[in-house]
This record gives sequence, structure tokens and C-alpha cells, in this order.
Amino acid sequence: MKQCIFCKIAGGEIPSATLYEDEDFRVILDLGPASKGHALVLPKYHAANLYELPDEIAAKVFPLIKRIGGRLARAMGSDGLNVVQNNGEAAGQTVFHFHVHLIPRYQGDQVGIAWEPGSLSEEQKEQILKNYAKEEE
Repeated sequence: MKQCIFCKIAGGEIPSATLYEDEDFRVILDLGPASKGHALVLPKYHAANLYELPDEIAAKVFPLIKRIGGRLARAMGSDGLNVVQNNGEAAGQTVFHFHVHLIPRYQGDQVGIAWEPGSLSEEQKEQILKNYAKEEE
């Protein structure tokens, strides 16, 4: 997509602080980091979200984030690492090019990636299982 900022960054048209690059991905430092060392994994293939990502690219994402995330966490001396991937505006996606956030975490940091656990009623469970099963048909 010609107007996609992440396509331009992944393709090298826009300069970035690149941590890693191969034929399918570019991993960059986020310009609006949640924490020190926050990085983005950008595929060079444009897909708006996870649902549009080709299986062959999707199959390469987790091995890459495992390798880069571990190296990044060690390099930053972080106490943990969040791997975040949002799909759709309601889920917090702001750039509609599939990407994965690697967010180093530090004890006492103020990064807000949390929620209050709810509960799953028997009725909700049955309805979700029923709706999900319909999607498999």
C-alpha cells in the first residue's frame, strides 16, 4: 500500500532505528515508546491485521519475536517483556498494518497493560462455544 507508513518504514523508504531486518521483516524502535527499548516487528508484506496475514508470514512471526524479544530483554536488562498485537480500532490498533509490539518491562514501571479479571458464566460459556462452532462450519 503506497500510503501505509509502516510499509514505507519496513521497505526502507522512511529511515528508522532498525534493530533487525531480513527479506520478510524489519524490527524498529518505536518512536512513541511505552518503555525504554519498545520495538515494533513490521512485516514487509502489507496486511491490515492478523486476519489478513498470509499463513507463510504468520508462521515466521513467533520464531522472530522469540529471538528478537529475548535479545532485546537481555540487552535492556529488563525484568520482563510484553508481546502485544492489536487488531481493530476497538482493540487499540492505530496503524492498520499488522505489527507486533515488543515492550520491555521494568519493576515499578508505569506501563499500563492490564485489566480487571471478569467472570465467565455458564450461559456465556455455552453461547461463545456455540457461536465459535458455527464459524468452523
